[in-house]
Amino acid sequence: MLTRILKVFVSAVGFVIGFGVVAMLQNLYEYFAKASLVALLQPWVLPLIYIACGLLSGVIFILLSGRIAAAIERGIAKLEKVLSETPALSLLSGAIGLVIGLVIAALLSVIIGLIPVAWVAVPLTIIDFIIFGYLGMTTGVKRRVDIANFIQTRRGGREQHKAAGYAMPKILDTSVIIDGRIFDICKTGVLEGELIVPEFVLSELQHIADSSDDMKRMRGRRGLDVLGRMQKELLAPVHIMDKDYDDTPDVDAKLLKLAKDIEGKVVTNDYNLNKVSVVQGVEVLNINELANAIKPILQAGEDLAVTIVKDGKEEGQGVAYLADGTMVVVEGAKGKSEQTVMATVTSILQTAAGRMIFARLK
Repeated sequence: MLTRILKVFVSAVGFVIGFGVVAMLQNLYEYFAKASLVALLQPWVLPLIYIACGLLSGVIFILLSGRIAAAIERGIAKLEKVLSETPALSLLSGAIGLVIGLVIAALLSVIIGLIPVAWVAVPLTIIDFIIFGYLGMTTGVKRRVDIANFIQTRRGGREQHKAAGYAMPKILDTSVIIDGRIFDICKTGVLEGELIVPEFVLSELQHIADSSDDMKRMRGRRGLDVLGRMQKELLAPVHIMDKDYDDTPDVDAKLLKLAKDIEGKVVTNDYNLNKVSVVQGVEVLNINELANAIKPILQAGEDLAVTIVKDGKEEGQGVAYLADGTMVVVEGAKGKSEQTVMATVTSILQTAAGRMIFARLK
């Protein structure tokens, strides 16, 4: 049904274009020749030309209507896909920017309309609307977070939005991208809201990837690979934000400034950045703390089977690891490397950097 409608529409447009071409040529002739074309021809000639050109253009478009309709349908399908994958916030901010751009274009078109030559004024007006509409839409999308914050402030502030389920944007730092676990965490759907990678973080990743040091270069490339997978495979939107702070050279300081400006949450595994964020009142999610929080809980007195992998630093100690990477220091297990032993938990040491379990050989 849509194909038929499009074919009829394309054919009708073809007839109109034929008439329009003749009208444009007539206006050009009369403007340059300073004479009326109607007065030079027989009364029936000009209408005949209009009809003939309209029919010719219409027939051409009828023959091409199938291909044109198919191309339009493909374009509509692609547009629907893009719109369905675009976050609502980006659509709203883009629409707001587009309206503002068109308003500015309309004001400017009043001045352009003062040009007495129609064939100059009309194209300029069309270009005016296209340029300002595009600039308004793209600027709105880029500043979507600022627009959301403005709307949020006008409607009662941050706390009210939190109560309504407002998801704060998550700002990823360099270390958490290189770490790679953020990709698996996001795939679970635990993190809600927009994921933001500042341009200065991306630049730091590229700098690390171009390092002459093999280890740094490998870490930087892994970070870029992780970021690419996140953009392709995650349902949550991952956006590169071009906002920068030229007066602040330190990347961590820029992250904290950005988090304050857009009221976002910093996602990191950097212990020092975590502490500085808390001091400056910026909300932070440390994935090391998240990883520790979901590790199996053991209590003093519980028994567990572990495989000793090496001797400990202290006399009589052996070192083992649980499946999640937690270190277990077993008293009395020295010399039992590669052996699986039963041990009783005596104490657990919990830090932001990880968890360590102390046990004694049973």
